[in-house]
Amino acid sequence: MADNESLGNVGGRTLSKPPTPGDIFFDKSFRFLTRAFTWATIFLLAFIVYKIGGKALPAFPDLGIKFLFTSVWDSGQDVYGILPQIWGTLYSSFLALIFGGFFGITIAIFITQNFLPYKIEIILKNIIELLAAIPSVVYGLWGIYVLIPLIRPFANFLHEYLGWIPFFSTRLSGLGLLPAALVLSIMILPTVAAISQDAFKAIPHKTKEAAFGMGTTRWEAILLVLLPTASGGIFGALVLGFGRALGETMALAMLVGSMSTVTLSVLSPADTIAALLANTFSEADPGLETGALMYAACVLLLITLIVNIAGAVIVAKATPGGDKR
Repeated sequence: MADNESLGNVGGRTLSKPPTPGDIFFDKSFRFLTRAFTWATIFLLAFIVYKIGGKALPAFPDLGIKFLFTSVWDSGQDVYGILPQIWGTLYSSFLALIFGGFFGITIAIFITQNFLPYKIEIILKNIIELLAAIPSVVYGLWGIYVLIPLIRPFANFLHEYLGWIPFFSTRLSGLGLLPAALVLSIMILPTVAAISQDAFKAIPHKTKEAAFGMGTTRWEAILLVLLPTASGGIFGALVLGFGRALGETMALAMLVGSMSTVTLSVLSPADTIAALLANTFSEADPGLETGALMYAACVLLLITLIVNIAGAVIVAKATPGGDKR
């Protein structure tokens, strides 16, 4: 009993005491604000869907489901279809995810597994984070004036000698999927690298020590133990990067070529839904064309929503105990 009293009273001061009216007020205020901002986020998303859907609704009877499976966009004849844009959105984002995901995970491994001196590690980490602060229009200009002239000789070399492969079946005359995907991969790199680093840092140090104790080499411990352990967080990083790539507008509008075509060639011009909206909306007629653009915006929103929900479900399944929540 005396021990309990001594724990509650040290030096004449009480360590535990009931909350004051001010503490209760701040606690209730914080709870109220948290709930209010949560519901405000939900209502804001619902309002955005309502406004976009309301603008697109008049076009549904005229365009129907065939809007998703036709390739012609002709405002003069009021004929609209976004199959090439859907394909270009998914294809360019997937290519960017391959490049950006590989380098993002590689950077995360090198930063978190003590491959680099501490000072170089900090410099590299800050440089990667600064990439997120560059405006997309600057990326677009860099892609036009630096990247395309740089990769065009190699791209045309691939077409000349490997043109029988569908991925290199056209020449890179200028704008195209490859430069757009490369720039997009740089834009998603900070997201993938940062979240992957957090996933590796969350692994207990004893896990790595246990792997070394079993006789694994450094790379065996990374590839066979640490990488599978961090796979849930890494997959979450890839999903967020993919979602970021799906909605990118300015850089793709400047680099992708805005050609309504469905092709496997990464050297061919293409189009995306976001680029279509950016390039067309300002000159769209207020009638059916505007409704078609809003319809396309709904499709892009739905694609992004499906990707994020699928990613969340897969991450929950991949996380130990995640399917029991």
